[in-house]
Amino acid sequence: MYCSTDSGVHALHTTVHVDLQRRDDMPYDVKTITGVLNRILCKHSLPIRILNTRLVPETFHCRYNAVGRTYLYRIAVTKSSVVTTATSKNKQFEAYLPVEELHRCYFIHDPNFDVQRFKEASRLLVGRHDFRTFMSTVREKNNDRAFHPMFTVRDINEINVKRGKTTAVGVNSELAESLYNYWDIEIKGKSFLYKQVRRMIGSLIAVATNRITEKSLYEMLTIPSKHNWDHRVLLSPAFGLYLYRVHYNEKDMEFPINDSKTST
Repeated sequence: MYCSTDSGVHALHTTVHVDLQRRDDMPYDVKTITGVLNRILCKHSLPIRILNTRLVPETFHCRYNAVGRTYLYRIAVTKSSVVTTATSKNKQFEAYLPVEELHRCYFIHDPNFDVQRFKEASRLLVGRHDFRTFMSTVREKNNDRAFHPMFTVRDINEINVKRGKTTAVGVNSELAESLYNYWDIEIKGKSFLYKQVRRMIGSLIAVATNRITEKSLYEMLTIPSKHNWDHRVLLSPAFGLYLYRVHYNEKDMEFPINDSKTST
């Protein structure tokens, strides 16, 4: 499989490759594979759907041939017209949330949220940077590569902040749209560190809600160190994050007609 993510992260699109060989060395019918797999997944009530199956050369590897991936993070911000200034600890639990969005979107109840500051701060993160400050060290304790000075250098190709919409239906949809502004944040890069995206989103939300300044974000980015993480920043929850797409060069996936050994 292409990659694994921490618990709670969703995948709208990921890839897996398997090596299959028939006795007559003829390729399998890809539509049949898709149908059989989806029937088995449905039978076992698994929330997985095979979207497409294709033949690829035996040299193809779903992880090593990937040239990039795009993550989507969904947030919903209470509209200023309905935001209350109450300081109740239960404020976020008292607010209306459509049941279809539970553990599917991060709801923010903060009257100070400024989406323009969010967008402007996101531009600081685009490009090649050392994201050591934004890496969770829990998984890397026994990884010798993590101590290499270039290990935490990553390229962020794009960060796009777009108007989103609720996934609720019927009356829930109407009420959700009247109470919240939905935003989709797409982050595209070749590879990411453990919890890097969630820390990036948390930092941008902290700027947008005035918990930290753009200067604080800039310092975390330009002085890379696990000790330089600003603890006023809250790690954004995993359930708002989606693996949106894995990118490949089409040429790497072209199946040679006379190749009897196949992967799918």
